[in-house]
Amino acid sequence: MRKRIHMEPFSNVCALIIDMDGVLWHGDQPLPGLTDFFQTLNELEIRFILATNNASLTPGQYVTKLARMGVTVNQNDILTSGMATALYLAEHTDPATTRVFVVGEDGARQPLSERGFTLTGLYEVNNNSNTSNNGADIVVCGKDETLTWDKLATATLNIRAGAKFIGTNADATLPTEHGVIHGNGAILAALQAATGVAPLIIGKPEPHIFQQALALLGIARAQTVVIGDRLDTDILGAVRTGIRSLMVLTGISTREDLETSDYQPTWVMQDLCSITQALRSQQLSISDETSKHH
Repeated sequence: MRKRIHMEPFSNVCALIIDMDGVLWHGDQPLPGLTDFFQTLNELEIRFILATNNASLTPGQYVTKLARMGVTVNQNDILTSGMATALYLAEHTDPATTRVFVVGEDGARQPLSERGFTLTGLYEVNNNSNTSNNGADIVVCGKDETLTWDKLATATLNIRAGAKFIGTNADATLPTEHGVIHGNGAILAALQAATGVAPLIIGKPEPHIFQQALALLGIARAQTVVIGDRLDTDILGAVRTGIRSLMVLTGISTREDLETSDYQPTWVMQDLCSITQALRSQQLSISDETSKHH
């Protein structure tokens, strides 16, 4: 029996928390309607934060990537799970006295450096024969296309020596222009198998990154909508944080997945073009209401 998705009217949308992989693009391939979508957000003055679990790129690199696709955004519009992780750790430890080993790229390393953490190198580990204490207090693991045996080994040694184990996100897969490939969750699984330690996850579906996005937007939760392609991260995170959500069908999750899910998005739409149309329709109905009262 097919589960019926009850769709409430699309209204009172003043701000968006937007995922990127599978929503805006597949790898380096922009999805149809991308430029029109952002043009509409600007015209209608809808605030947005681009909030991604992908911690491999820095905000500046995401700005450049979008510029190549014909879209202009500011670095302040971007929140990655790498940034969310650095902020979370800075709130819970003293960066000046904390050493971190990173499995990850610039997007995971730069936010930690900027907050004053010391980043450790390969095979710097605290062990019985080494009294210099130059190992890591924390191991942070994010998506890493430069992943090596040595990085995994250093992370494993540090975690086994007592370092806290943090995952920027736990996405097991990633939609790309080549198809669906392994995501950061697959790297976390390898480290967990080697250490017996489960990571603390900072990105979606945990509320941390959504709460940080709401704070950056400065707009009421009730007027904000999360847009994403994954039930288990974007939509679950929105549900946990008490924000309305819109699932787009251009990424990982499908209509079939909705039928077996314990939680549901507020809306399901085909693609960016459908969202743009819904936002413009919302604006038209607001204009109609306003003209009726004058």
